[in-house]
Parts: sequence; structure tokens; C-alpha cells
Amino acid sequence: MAQGDASDYGSEGGVFIEVKKLGSNSRSVRSRIAINASLETVWNLITDYEQLADIVPSLLSSKIIDKKDNFTRIYQMAQQNLLLGMKFKSKIILDCFEKDIESFASGKKRDVEFKMIEGDFQSFEGKWSVEQVIKQRSKESDISQLGQEFETTLSYFLDVKPKLWLPVHLIELRLRKEIQTNLSCLREEAQKVDS
Repeated sequence: MAQGDASDYGSEGGVFIEVKKLGSNSRSVRSRIAINASLETVWNLITDYEQLADIVPSLLSSKIIDKKDNFTRIYQMAQQNLLLGMKFKSKIILDCFEKDIESFASGKKRDVEFKMIEGDFQSFEGKWSVEQVIKQRSKESDISQLGQEFETTLSYFLDVKPKLWLPVHLIELRLRKEIQTNLSCLREEAQKVDS
């Protein structure tokens, strides 16, 4: 794959994922999932940093180191199962910046931007984005859809570059599968809360 090529994995289990090669050992991942829950419910899940390890299977622990206003510094430990039974445990300290809610004519959106300040990668940064748009109802909508006035999408963007001793192609496929699982688990939890 040439630099800048995208590998579109399409939608599996309702999760859309695209992986783009940024350089010889770095990747850009773009993913999203539709969730039948409010923006507030999804936002509360992704910003309840210490509870994330209870929802996200690959996350072994998630602890708040510092918090003030819209800034939170967290320590996370994750584990990925690689090829041939190898396991990759990573530790990371992330600075998270919770952005104010943005309103627009068709809905609203809120982001959490994150950046590694210390950890087991050369670079690890991105954002969570929760967007809620007002649905256009058709006259044929069945009665079960009457209460649903909006559609919420959770997006996860990640630019990652492992340390030189770990080639990115070893974790790329596993990373894609784990993002799919993580987003599905967050959807399941949000929908349980909002049901």
C-alpha cells in the first residue's frame, strides 16, 4: 500500500472503519457507529474515564490523574492479543480536552480531543466525537419510531505510531477489530442506559 492509501473496511456490525497509511510505521483510523441513545448519554459514558475499563474489553484500567474544568489527565493500560498468541500491553498517559457543545440547525455535537503525553507509543492522538442530528420522519414511520426524534453517531479518530520495535502492521488488524468491539460495547451500554 503506498503512502496515503486508505484501506476501507466498510461496515461490520454497524461499525464503519477506515484505516489510512500515514507513513511507514503510522496509521490514521477513522471509525463511527450509530447509537440509539441521546448525545448526553453517550457523552457521559465516554467521559466517565474511570468506568471505561468496565465497558471497553481491551482496557485493563483507566484512572484519573488530574482534573480541572474541561481538562482531564488519565492513565490507561490496555492489552491487545496479537498473532501467534503474543500479547501487547500498553500503558499511556493521555491529556483529554472536553470541548463545549456545538449547536447547529440540524442538531448538536461535542468532542473530546486526546493526546498522549507519555506512554508506549511514539505518538497516539485523536478525538471522540458525539453528534446528534434531528431525524426527518416519513409519513410511513411505524408507531415504534414516534418517540425517536434524533439520531446519534459516535466517531473515534486515532493517529497512532508505535515505537520502532513494534511494526504497525502487527497491530493494525488487531486495532481495527478492537475498535469495532469497543464501539459496539459503548453502543450496547448507551442503549441500555437510555432504554
